[in-house]
Amino acid sequence: MSVAPNVDPKVDGAPKPRILDTAELDRMAMHFVGNMNRYRENIIIPKSNGPVKIKTNEEKLIETAVESCAFKSAMACVMGYGLGAALGLFSASVNPNMADPFANEKKQTAREVFREMRGTTHSYAKNFALIGAVFSVVECTIESQRGVTDWRNGTYAGGITGGLIGLRAGIKAGIIGGLGFAAFSSAIDYYMHMR
Repeated sequence: MSVAPNVDPKVDGAPKPRILDTAELDRMAMHFVGNMNRYRENIIIPKSNGPVKIKTNEEKLIETAVESCAFKSAMACVMGYGLGAALGLFSASVNPNMADPFANEKKQTAREVFREMRGTTHSYAKNFALIGAVFSVVECTIESQRGVTDWRNGTYAGGITGGLIGLRAGIKAGIIGGLGFAAFSSAIDYYMHMR
């Protein structure tokens, strides 16, 4: 199917744009295809899983906001804080830092135990929130740059996040942390997508 080159129809003597070579085939194509304008009412959506409803502009706006990198990283930060708080509370309750009960030293009061639990819980929560936010921002940035949603995004993000966390202890720890976090992210992505 050939289309005439871009010609300004306002210029006198310019040929009309055509779809096919001969006038009869061109009329037949225009009869079946119609003009080149397509309207929203002409969209046919198959009903495979119940009734189909076209999204309103408000629904599209909310969907765009929820799928943005800022929202994803904020949610990862909040959920990481909650998970870290739960793990920190469990860790503090299982392994309290108490003195020997049979020694003649001063016994710990309930207030001191709760203060220690609060510190441990808050410490775990901050660390998990930081890890969740960094991983989410890096993954979303990589996904936006690559333009593809696949398992590699999580692997690359895990490697970068683990490397950044491990760099606080040195280069070797950064490399080991990056490799370990990348392997863990790949395993989680494989499990979540292949089950």
